[in-house]
Amino acid sequence: MGNVMMPKQNLSMSVAEMAHLLARQAEAVCRYYLPAGRRQGHYWLVGDVHNTPGRSLFVRLSGSGSGKGAAGRWQDSATGEYGDLLDLIRESCGLTDFRDVAEEARRFLGLARSDNAPLVASADQEPSIAGDLAATVAQAQAQRSAMRLFAMAQPLSGTLAESYLRGRGITS
Repeated sequence: MGNVMMPKQNLSMSVAEMAHLLARQAEAVCRYYLPAGRRQGHYWLVGDVHNTPGRSLFVRLSGSGSGKGAAGRWQDSATGEYGDLLDLIRESCGLTDFRDVAEEARRFLGLARSDNAPLVASADQEPSIAGDLAATVAQAQAQRSAMRLFAMAQPLSGTLAESYLRGRGITS
């Protein structure tokens, strides 16, 4: 595939604004679209854009606003693919039409769009969107943690813990 970046020069400036909003929330984007990965320093590491476990794809989580070192830029060192978070959404969701990519990005950002509405929210709305997104991500992480704890639970009978609790006078 090589370079998977989509040509954006014919698209409106609002696409760049949408990419900027995604880049400001790069870790949340990665946690949502690439949950098999993990944060290591200023990068999100995962196997590839299809969320395969591994470390060959890395997404920059912080950095300058634009250019090669910008937050949200990614590269797969195994395949040579690279791009921004819009490209990552396109690849991870298997989308081919940029309208679908933009719609998915708007959905992630919580930006509803009618046919005449701009692609992204105004600057006054960004903090509330970021706050809502942070709350949603935190809630999802807490739910996953609770499910992991529940899955690790074992029956108490016949264990050292049962003996300890019984010795303390605590029984079911």
